[in-house]
Amino acid sequence: MTTIANERPGTPLWTILWSALAVVAGVLLFVVQTPAWLSADPASLALPITPTMNAAMTAFVEFAGPTFRALSDILDIPMRGVRWLLGVLPWAVTFWLAIVLAWRAGGLRVALFTAATLTYMLVVGYWAESMNSLALVVVSVPSAVLVGFAFGTLAFYSPAARRPIRTMLDVLQTIPAFAYLLPILLLFGFGTVVGLIASVLFAFPPMVRNTLLGLERVPEDIVEAGRMSGATSTQLFWQVRVPAAERQLLLGVNQTTMAAFSMVIIASIIGGTADIGWEVLSKMRKAEFGESLLAGIVIALMAMVMDRITTAFVQRSGGASARTMTRPAAVPEMLWAHRGVALAVVGGALVYALSAVAPALATWPEAWEIYPASYLNSAVEALTLNYAAAIATIKQTAFFFVMLPLKIGLAQTISPFSWGFEFTPALKLGYGVLAAMISALVAWRFSLRAGAVTAFGAIVLFAGLTKLPWPITVGAFVLLAGQLGGWRLALGTALGLIFLVFAGVWPQTMLSLYLCGLAVAIAFALGTALGVAAAEFKSVSAFLRPINDTLQTMPLFVLLIPFVMIFKIGEFTALLAIIAYAIVPAIRYGEAGLRDVSGDVVEAATSMGATRWQLLWNVKLPLAWPVLMLGLNQTIMYAIAMLVIAALVGTNGLGQQVYIGLGDADFGVGMVAGIGMAIIAIIADRMTQAASRSRGASDREPLAA
Repeated sequence: MTTIANERPGTPLWTILWSALAVVAGVLLFVVQTPAWLSADPASLALPITPTMNAAMTAFVEFAGPTFRALSDILDIPMRGVRWLLGVLPWAVTFWLAIVLAWRAGGLRVALFTAATLTYMLVVGYWAESMNSLALVVVSVPSAVLVGFAFGTLAFYSPAARRPIRTMLDVLQTIPAFAYLLPILLLFGFGTVVGLIASVLFAFPPMVRNTLLGLERVPEDIVEAGRMSGATSTQLFWQVRVPAAERQLLLGVNQTTMAAFSMVIIASIIGGTADIGWEVLSKMRKAEFGESLLAGIVIALMAMVMDRITTAFVQRSGGASARTMTRPAAVPEMLWAHRGVALAVVGGALVYALSAVAPALATWPEAWEIYPASYLNSAVEALTLNYAAAIATIKQTAFFFVMLPLKIGLAQTISPFSWGFEFTPALKLGYGVLAAMISALVAWRFSLRAGAVTAFGAIVLFAGLTKLPWPITVGAFVLLAGQLGGWRLALGTALGLIFLVFAGVWPQTMLSLYLCGLAVAIAFALGTALGVAAAEFKSVSAFLRPINDTLQTMPLFVLLIPFVMIFKIGEFTALLAIIAYAIVPAIRYGEAGLRDVSGDVVEAATSMGATRWQLLWNVKLPLAWPVLMLGLNQTIMYAIAMLVIAALVGTNGLGQQVYIGLGDADFGVGMVAGIGMAIIAIIADRMTQAASRSRGASDREPLAA
């Protein structure tokens, strides 16, 4: 007897299941009165999970709190030391050291970009705040690198440890950082150490993945040569494997640095320090958009500088050199080999000496500062006043004709106020007839299963995603998971979603799913189209590259600023911010997927007379499917990461629950919401992986993605 696990998509069993789901949905929505425990808000099924978690956390804090507070005092020492050093050094010395580092890493271009960034920080008057933020990164990045390297090495040498490590990484990278800020705050107390711990937890997973990947990709002949040379296990690791994996390890350092820096504003919320993250947050709360934008640009520029420097080191490790210079005969070989260090030390000492006699080199004069926040505020005010009608039209059109129908359904959206006419019973009947005709056409043209899915989609559009009875939504996701990945994925999906029902956060889950799903659909469709255009036309690629770099290095909070400035708070603003952040991987993977298609295959298709359009649709896109699915995977992950940030501008859902838990010091509320977002992310991750495998793609390496 054939089971679901072995059933192929499109066979009668899946058609029957989808048809049955559509029928049950229709009955529950339009025929019978849906019981409260089957409704879209099954509050009666909620179990006391939140108070149980709170009680357990309280007991743990009472037992282990003193130990963690003592550890907090210890960790506070390096934080204070680095802050003191960056604060006491004249700005000119720090400026010089940063320029030398950038020059040694990436040459003149990176050095000039670094100089421009530091000059901006000085001119707008944010030098001290920037140094406070930099102190957090300086301490957290080495800590995260060491922790990640240790776990990655353990996963490499111990297959038994690999699965729990993978689970740990999935949890840490899918639960929003705000969710685990609360237990850290309860254990370590209020202060800068909380931000340090949160940064390490958020930043070390990329180092784990890259460490494992780098060690696994070391060629076996290199390892065998080391064994034949008589190297011990320790020597084989440190002198053979680690040097051979240097490029991948440095890539991990790059990603860890960027992840740590993205925590700057989040850490400022609970750090209580006068850093650049606090400037952005406090100005946004006061609706001082010009001021928040100037501070946000500082964060973005600092992130770009760090990205350029660490990326340059990665490229150099692969064999590229920033410069090729001949050693002068008068310079000793050892000094020439360490000329970067010598230049930094000697030059730094000279600048320090000059700052003692030239006060302007020690402290940037206030008279030299330029703070154009008022001009920016005036420009935004003029923009919103002059184009108020156009802005309102865009916002209302998207809200009433796209967002609300998906959220609460056409039945509640269509009204004289929103669409200009009443959704009469006759029109509702016409909608039903039209949906039936389209479903029948799809079934005839493609398959019965496709027709059943179309009928189910018509029901969802009529009733609204957030208004569906919860068993219908769970059933749809379980069927989709079963088709893509078999019974194991279907079972895991069912368990995860049912947990959200009994945890009492199902309505919030549906609100998050609606907003995130719509953003992912738009970002993936638009981003993939742009990626395809970039792969086909070099001019498009050159135009999009700096935009992608800016969006990817821009901290999440900063992305909110321009949208809030123009469209104010609301779900539409949140949607735009999520799309702006999540579109980058869709563009990058779309372009990379098409560029990586074998040239021999393209040449063969061209020789057979395929047009450019046929080549794209019939050859390149099918072959790029695994990479495109990876792009969809990352688009979903980026959207979920941005979802909790978007809750700051007026959205409800799991992200808002995280903030409620943090604001009320309610561990259970915040953690349940965080776990809910992690469940959605993990289900989406497993589904996209399964979709990639279903087209013949090889499974990804366990920790390499």
